[in-house]
Amino acid sequence: MQNTLKSAAVFEGRGLHSGKPVRLVVRPASANFGIWFKRVDVDGRDSMIAAQWDQVVPSRLCTLIRNEAGVEVSTIEHVMAALAGCAVHNALIEIDGPEVPILDGSAVPFVQGFLARGLIEQLATVRAIKVLKTVEVSDGDAIARLEPADMLEIDFQIDFADRAIGRQEKSLNLSNGAFVRELCDSRTFCRQSDVEAMQANGLALGGTPGENAVVFDGDRVLSPGGLRHADEPVRHKMLDAMGDLYLAGGPVLGRYTGIRAGHALTNKLLRTLFADSTAWRMVECGAQTVGKLPGVGVHRGDVPAIA
Repeated sequence: MQNTLKSAAVFEGRGLHSGKPVRLVVRPASANFGIWFKRVDVDGRDSMIAAQWDQVVPSRLCTLIRNEAGVEVSTIEHVMAALAGCAVHNALIEIDGPEVPILDGSAVPFVQGFLARGLIEQLATVRAIKVLKTVEVSDGDAIARLEPADMLEIDFQIDFADRAIGRQEKSLNLSNGAFVRELCDSRTFCRQSDVEAMQANGLALGGTPGENAVVFDGDRVLSPGGLRHADEPVRHKMLDAMGDLYLAGGPVLGRYTGIRAGHALTNKLLRTLFADSTAWRMVECGAQTVGKLPGVGVHRGDVPAIA
């Protein structure tokens, strides 16, 4: 069964880079609708943008989608991860600006909003993208790979010179509520030098350490309250990958490996996968497979408590 929300979930905050206030409303949608964004502040042009891998355009700091009319929405990865992790297959996301609100820098506000509304089962079969053979892309020492697996699995490695981050690695089977329990509360992170450089270039104007990002400086965590997890950075990278993979157009049945990978490389991986018709197949999920997909059976008690 496909799922949609029982009622609309509303989120208000500021864009991470623009610092401008924005209102986002995730509305229920009919079966087989998929995930679409609608810019309600746009007149005279097509305001609808499909949340699909082939709508992504290059952006160094986030995932950005744009339609043929040039209308775009950026920083969509966290809300996409929450939709995937809560098993929401169909939704219309209305937004009154070009950037999704950063909120606390994780996906947990979206997850809480979705689970508070609850889901409705729809009389339509869930279709998933089954990986049939290994596909890999790289950029310097960064690697992203998809391999055959029965369920979505994510294995991520990061390595930073900052001692407070260092080398981190984590693997998860994303069946059922693993995303909600293990990843959804992990916040975006950066180094203090990066913050200063971005703000000097008119970016990260809505970023506040401790409020919506974890900031590191060498061996120090500058954000008040410290970390939510000792390995919060690698968990957030896995969260980002979850959201970027949902742009495949449905759940992915495969194992994703990211080594120093980012948004652009994950999108390049999806483009490489779909360019090879022998590397994937769209499948209809039976009850046994559906029962193990991300988000199936998750409830509000699975959401980590946030201090």
